[in-house]
Amino acid sequence: MSARNDQIPTQTALSQADRDRLSELVAEWQLLADLSFADLILWVPKRRDYITWPEGYVAIAHIRPTTAATVFTQDVIGRELTWGENPRIDRALAQGEIVRDSQPELVGDLLIKEETVPVLYQERVIAVISRHRDAVQMRSASRLEINYREIAHNIYRMVSEGAFPIQNSIYRAESAPRVGDGLIRLDAAGNITYASPNARSALSRAGWDAELENHIFGEVLETLSKSLKQATDERWRTVMNGEQLRRADFENELGIMDLLIIPLTQGQDRIGAIVLIHNVTELRRRDQALVTKDATIREIHHRVKNNLQTVSALLRLQSRRVEDPTASAALAEAIRRVASIAIVHETLSTSSTETVAFDEIYDRIVYNAIELSSRPITLAKEGTFGIFSAQQATPLALVITELIHNSLEHGLAETGDTLRAEISRTADSCTISIIDNGGGLPEDFEWEQSSNLGLQIVLTLTENELKGTISLTRVGDQTWATLNFPIR
Repeated sequence: MSARNDQIPTQTALSQADRDRLSELVAEWQLLADLSFADLILWVPKRRDYITWPEGYVAIAHIRPTTAATVFTQDVIGRELTWGENPRIDRALAQGEIVRDSQPELVGDLLIKEETVPVLYQERVIAVISRHRDAVQMRSASRLEINYREIAHNIYRMVSEGAFPIQNSIYRAESAPRVGDGLIRLDAAGNITYASPNARSALSRAGWDAELENHIFGEVLETLSKSLKQATDERWRTVMNGEQLRRADFENELGIMDLLIIPLTQGQDRIGAIVLIHNVTELRRRDQALVTKDATIREIHHRVKNNLQTVSALLRLQSRRVEDPTASAALAEAIRRVASIAIVHETLSTSSTETVAFDEIYDRIVYNAIELSSRPITLAKEGTFGIFSAQQATPLALVITELIHNSLEHGLAETGDTLRAEISRTADSCTISIIDNGGGLPEDFEWEQSSNLGLQIVLTLTENELKGTISLTRVGDQTWATLNFPIR
């Protein structure tokens, strides 16, 4: 969980920089909870300024470990303490020191040991972390638990020295490796001093079949990557030497690992590092499969567009050989319809999703239509189409193409031609009106009785593909073709 600024009470001395620092700490402290097998609570002093003695504290964040049972089943955020109610928190704040070796106390059915850690930032203690662990569990610690706790002690000390969280942190994403994924402990020279079972398993799957301890971790990775014979910017021994925070993907023919190395310091001295390892082979391969699938879909749309353009070219060649004006006009209409579908597929071939920005398609449809007109036409557009799925974009493009060409062919006045589109869209539906200033429709016009193929196409696509309705009405000296359909 994270501590938002609106969870921090106004009766504190925290500056905006202090608040941001606490947010950074809470964004990363799952690592601390898991390493110390403890619940963590972040307490902020209630005071007007850093000179005034605090009247108490308020809990602004709480995290539970994923490596052990929680101590607090109820959320403690918002709980307040008065000064003197918890001497360990008072002492950590006042002295700026970690307070350990407290006597266990009974909390419910558990015997809990509490330790407190001051959060130092810009030479001031701005908050206190209280750490709550099961004292009984601590008495029979395994080698894994001992190493985890020693690492936790090092990081808590870094918190009290203002060295953690590390500035410009790169591991706040939800996908970053976690303690439970696998952990390796390094000394200052980069030698492995401990590897958790999950870390050993990850490296075993990558091809390492020997013991890990007393090997330099960077050399282990270089050995595992030799079979690839790939040039790299840096040697793994340099990347994983523990001198600075680094995150990298290691890959060989057997798998892929996400590696995060976090340096451990004491004062100005580097004392070692930890490496969090997550085997992400299946995850990366799924990502690669999705990328390949997306590229394949785009390529299919590109080829469909090319094929449709070929069909248009063939129809155009055929129309030049036809002497019958009716047949020639029919072929011209077919060319126009095929071109409208091709525009949609061309747009999809450059899109990363199966959606299209329809305003661009509309502009191209209108441009292609006006180019065929011999009369000057005034164009207008009110509203925007927005994004449509490929399933709706194709029939919509055909419907609008037919309506525009119907206006150009039958509906515009001899002088002062105008063609306007009005679009009104909500989250669930879209209404589109194509408006012209032509002579209008016959008084006895009926969709079902009309012999106009274009209008029959419009009606069929509207009802069957778009699941919508369409109407043709006369308003004053204008004809309105209004299309309404649900957005899917």
